[in-house]
Amino acid sequence: MKLIKYILLFAFAFLMLNACKEKETEKKEVLRPVEFQVVGNSNVQKTRTFSGIAKAGNEIELSFRSGGVITKINVSKGQQVKKGDLIAKLDNVQANLAYEQSVSALNSAQSAMSTAKSSLDRIKSLYEKGSNSLSDYESAKNSYQNALDQYESAKRNKGIQQSQINYGYIYAPQDGLIADTNGAVNETVSAGHQFAILNAGDQMKIEIGLPENIVNKVQLGMSAVISFSAITGENFKGNVLEVSPIIDSDAATYITSIGIINPTNAIKSGMTANVTFNFEDVQTTKENALVIPVKSVGEDGEGNFVFLIESEDGTTGMVKKHRIEIGELTTDGFKIKSGLSEGQRIATAGLQTLLDGQKVKLQ
Repeated sequence: MKLIKYILLFAFAFLMLNACKEKETEKKEVLRPVEFQVVGNSNVQKTRTFSGIAKAGNEIELSFRSGGVITKINVSKGQQVKKGDLIAKLDNVQANLAYEQSVSALNSAQSAMSTAKSSLDRIKSLYEKGSNSLSDYESAKNSYQNALDQYESAKRNKGIQQSQINYGYIYAPQDGLIADTNGAVNETVSAGHQFAILNAGDQMKIEIGLPENIVNKVQLGMSAVISFSAITGENFKGNVLEVSPIIDSDAATYITSIGIINPTNAIKSGMTANVTFNFEDVQTTKENALVIPVKSVGEDGEGNFVFLIESEDGTTGMVKKHRIEIGELTTDGFKIKSGLSEGQRIATAGLQTLLDGQKVKLQ
């Protein structure tokens, strides 16, 4: 009797263990994640938002035009300056030495010119009296002309060397605010060293990078809405000031400037901003056509297709290979002639590895 009881208990435990294993196997089923998009017409994405950085409308880079050691700095970051204020200066040892040499050369040239002029006047007087020959007179004239040319050259050189001294000083070209400095007293800098950035004027702008499929939709003067993460609950109006005609090689975008029409003191240079454009009135987006991304369209021997995603809960579903007829290729994707309806879900990545009827996870 006991033996039968043990057999029954063993059989029951075996059945329970198998049932648990089956449940574990079911739980381990992994669904492939799939990116998707809802089919819509070209007006679905009538607004686009891009991130950018706030900058002064007139940002001036201040640089030394000669090299040397910084001996004086009169400003610091965030300081307001007036036009003509001294920003910084160099020791200008080499420039001062060259200037002194030019002054000495000018004095020598002036003295030689005066001597040559006196000699010319004396020989001219004697020539007119018949006491000197014509050749003596011509020689005196040539000597004076050479001395005069050397004097004029020395005078120009003195002006050049004076300019070299001035190149060691940086003055504020306009009223504004010092946004940044790069240098310290006793630091040696070379010619062209950018020492400071001056934000001049009250105008502020936002610089953003536009991709190539958007840049032709943005025109000069086009309006935009600007918001800042640092300024909550407030939007600002803007308009397009400049669209770069060449691509930025570092970011692979076209740098575009948007002026802020109604700036406030709360907007600081360097703040992160979001710029939103409304393309509803742009001619290229007025057509009421279904448009899908290029990467969502596959092709085989029977033509073009997409993978429709049928889902009841919006998180998981099944993909179904579906034939379509494509039309014109636009900057947003292919226009659809037939085969799709607005609101359907289609896979937008990994078409080569999807199978008809495969279960997937939406993401």
